[in-house]
Amino acid sequence: VQLQASGGGLVQAGGSLRLSCAASGGTFSRLSMGWFRQTPGKEREFVGAIRWRGDSTYVADSVKGRFTISRDNAKNTVYLQMNSLKPEDTAVYYCAAKRESSLSRLGYDYWGQGTLVTVSS
Repeated sequence: VQLQASGGGLVQAGGSLRLSCAASGGTFSRLSMGWFRQTPGKEREFVGAIRWRGDSTYVADSVKGRFTISRDNAKNTVYLQMNSLKPEDTAVYYCAAKRESSLSRLGYDYWGQGTLVTVSS
């Protein structure tokens, strides 16, 4: 499974971005998808996940009410809609996939290359 994240960029605080992660080489509809983020010197943070049917999602408390995860199995793509962005959301965002039907932050087998999100104050 190959994952390609896109949609990052520079945005002012309070703005919005939508990240996309396109998957290829596997049965996307059978993959649970996750989003992570990382800033230099910090551990990778689990942002959230969505099960393969898209009927169940989880987002971390740090982004709850601002970020939403969705997927389009017909397009083999998962999305991270980010609203009300804050400077502390600045990070490289990674998408990941696993065959396990789980919203856990653990067990991801496949990773995308990351896309940089920069939120200016």
